[in-house]
Amino acid sequence: MDKLLSAEVLQQVKQLFEQLDEAVQLLLFVQSNVCTTCADQQALLSELAALSDKLSLDVHPLESRQAIEYNIDKVPATVVRGVEDHGIRFYGLTSGYEFTSLLEAIELVSHGLSVLDPSIAQLAALIRQPTHLQTLVTLSCPYCPKMIQLIHQLAYANELIRADMIDAGEYPQLVNRYEMHGVPLTVVNGQRGFEGALPPDQAVLQILKIVDPDLYEQIDAQLRQVQGLRHSLEAVSEEIYDVIVVGAGPAGLTAALYSQRKGRKTALIGKKVGGQLNDTSMIENYPGLVQVGGADLAQAMRRHVETYPVAERCHTQVESISRDARDDNLLKVVIETDEEYRGRSLIYCAGKSYRRLNVPGEDHFIGRGVAWCATCDAPLFKDKQVAVVGGGNSAFTAVRDLLRYTSQIHLIHSLAEFQADPVLVEEIKQAEVDGKVHFHMQSQVREYLGGEHLEGVRLSGTEGEEQYDLAVAGVFLEIGLEANSNVLAPLVALNEWGEVPVNRHQATELPGLFAAGDVTDEMDKQIVIAAGAGAKAALAADRYLTSMGY
Repeated sequence: MDKLLSAEVLQQVKQLFEQLDEAVQLLLFVQSNVCTTCADQQALLSELAALSDKLSLDVHPLESRQAIEYNIDKVPATVVRGVEDHGIRFYGLTSGYEFTSLLEAIELVSHGLSVLDPSIAQLAALIRQPTHLQTLVTLSCPYCPKMIQLIHQLAYANELIRADMIDAGEYPQLVNRYEMHGVPLTVVNGQRGFEGALPPDQAVLQILKIVDPDLYEQIDAQLRQVQGLRHSLEAVSEEIYDVIVVGAGPAGLTAALYSQRKGRKTALIGKKVGGQLNDTSMIENYPGLVQVGGADLAQAMRRHVETYPVAERCHTQVESISRDARDDNLLKVVIETDEEYRGRSLIYCAGKSYRRLNVPGEDHFIGRGVAWCATCDAPLFKDKQVAVVGGGNSAFTAVRDLLRYTSQIHLIHSLAEFQADPVLVEEIKQAEVDGKVHFHMQSQVREYLGGEHLEGVRLSGTEGEEQYDLAVAGVFLEIGLEANSNVLAPLVALNEWGEVPVNRHQATELPGLFAAGDVTDEMDKQIVIAAGAGAKAALAADRYLTSMGY
């Protein structure tokens, strides 16, 4: 076989390798019968290994014990390691512009000196859970090595990080799975992360955004504060606020924005900033934005609010709302840490939560197989059997999202007929004909089964007869939402669905108490409607305060 590297390149690399310190081991995993690129990668690595006695090459089949040890799932795969494994991987042929990335990795492991800027190293150290980075590249991309070398530096600096270069041309199934439109594309823990060769600080922040959203939010807030882009305050118990907004979804964020712009001292208290927006992959019906990611819209809304001095208390659960015993004109909010906040008016925007089955094993398996967002979690169930519970549009949409990834889908519905749009039903029935979807009508989940992770569900007819077990690795609950309104039950009468009745001004029957968004009896649950209702509630609260002499 002709040499892959020219004599000139070999000479340059040999001079480079003369500076190596510690020994470096190259492990190549191949599958000779099905991998046309494996021979080329083996030849390339053999040429490199021959240039220095500090380099060695070991070749293993994909079916080997070593492949399991190094978590290798495709070929050709190259591991660059020293005395220990630093999680540095290359999938595909390391030629073109990525040849320099391979050389950089060898130098990094041999010299043992990270070239990360200290500030980037500090950010990388904040990643405190196992993190798998996959950066898809093309070998003709001159910008891609910048990202590859960064993720390998991060893996070297933090033992919890594993970083893979992936040649997109070699693995088209990954291109399709992650809807790749440009390179480099970085995937974080199986979730599409970001495109482009970002500056190191921005790249690490984007990784943190997926790995540890709460920590990312804190760092991002601090950075915006320093840059003069954030003016929000910490809510304090001693203050009496003109308006307290409970809930930080579209309705709550808009209400806080409008209240603060009216010059009212405003406190925003919420559990999850952005609410259900964070669980929505793509939004295509928000005016002015042809297409926007749900999390991106939530972030934009919050950043807009925080350009004003709104007092915030986020990531907390409200435990009770009542009239203040010391002053009947004030409403008191108590959160889970027993801190109390008082306001002359209150706008309740706590939204709705995903409905649960409340059967044995559910609490244990949430996050271990039981999920609500097929759009987010479908890639985690690649080539596995899953179940979807429900019979409406959301259930059929979830099935459609899962079809690309899973081996089989079991749709479990308690009724004899579906409530989804006919066009969706027909689309999924075609998949049933193909044998990929199975319908379980008039059936219910009675119990979740498994050990550490979900392994199956126990089903029966709706009357409890004919129990049988179904082996699935995941269950997606698509059975609707329930209003987060329990804390208001002592103050106002809720409707039969637990929603808060409001008038055209978003006012409830209790003076000073307003409500907006999905938690109310508004018939249409849409982002733009929730945001509009939040604005209306804030304006109505302002008029109420004026009428009370404030």
